[in-house]
Amino acid sequence: MTTLIWIAAALVVIGVYLSWTAGRLDRLHSRIDAARAALDAQLLRRASVAQELATAGILDPAASMVMYQAAHAARQAEEEHREVAESELSQALRAVFAEAPQVEAVRQAPGGEESLAELTQAVRRVPMARRFHNDAVRAARALRRHRKVRWFRLAGHAPFPMAFEMDDEPPAVLADRAGH
Repeated sequence: MTTLIWIAAALVVIGVYLSWTAGRLDRLHSRIDAARAALDAQLLRRASVAQELATAGILDPAASMVMYQAAHAARQAEEEHREVAESELSQALRAVFAEAPQVEAVRQAPGGEESLAELTQAVRRVPMARRFHNDAVRAARALRRHRKVRWFRLAGHAPFPMAFEMDDEPPAVLADRAGH
């Protein structure tokens, strides 16, 4: 009789532990979803600000075209091509704002200071949002690699979380400006 009680107690403890682990995994997946939504919002904001700046007539025509096309492609990219399109927008921003005189030209234009501040803020927030998302993905992957999670299928039917890998390096002149 005592053995049955110990077995029942052990099963209850194991059940509680597995339930707690499944709940933790569920919270991590929710955190990934929230972080991805925040990342998507920041990427959309960056592309929108870049597109507005490209169509404002402040930049030279070649720079405007490069930035507009990259921003448009980033906004319209399908999910499987999104990382590449966002990386190309980062590269276009670095190319357009490679030197401080371009930043000064934007600043001198009417409304340029506000546009520049908005773009600076947008390019600074993307790496932070991506880092939060990828940290959540890393934590969920680590938990999903444990044997108990795989054996008892505690992840259910949730897809395996994928990190968002892109070139998010801001233009140096805007990164320097963000500190001011």
